[in-house]
Amino acid sequence: MRRSGRIYRVPIVTIAQDPAADELLGRDPLALLLGMLFDQQFPMERAFAGPRLLADRMGVDTLSAADLADADPEQLAKAFQGPPAIHRYPGSMAARTQAVCRLLVERYDGRAERLWADVPDGATLLQRIGQLPGFGAQKAKILVALLGKQYGVTPPGWREAAGDYGREGARRSVADVTGPESLAEVRAFKQEAKRAAKAAVTS
Repeated sequence: MRRSGRIYRVPIVTIAQDPAADELLGRDPLALLLGMLFDQQFPMERAFAGPRLLADRMGVDTLSAADLADADPEQLAKAFQGPPAIHRYPGSMAARTQAVCRLLVERYDGRAERLWADVPDGATLLQRIGQLPGFGAQKAKILVALLGKQYGVTPPGWREAAGDYGREGARRSVADVTGPESLAEVRAFKQEAKRAAKAAVTS
């Protein structure tokens, strides 16, 4: 598939470990972006299954940034509440989703893929992603790595922009999840990192 001059590979995704959720992540750039947004203080596979839940509750097959930006905030919050809840913090995540979609409408004609279309280098891609509400430095690097490793978005310097998350063979983040085995490896890495951080605080 070609989008705005840059190749966008439609991958076989296994991030959410759910066929319907992963199918949406593979073909809908906005779903991918929102899955990354939801991946905070919440199990990874449930976070990336969230866009499919949201689409189902909105009665659509593909998410629209324009529709989400214009949605009634209270109704959107109810959609996030479920059950099951789309996120651990449904109200705040609904508001953040709307903020992201409004920025996409304002700057990118409502098209998530225009964040990375024709970027000259990885540093620019990282900068664009970092301007999204809810995308701090770490989350922005992880998304650069995910786009490069699984979606064919590989502008010059993308691995350097992604830092350690861009390393080939790493098992540090969702960018490295290609099935149940790699998911377990990433989860083990994260748990060890949390233990090390806690030990450093208490020592």
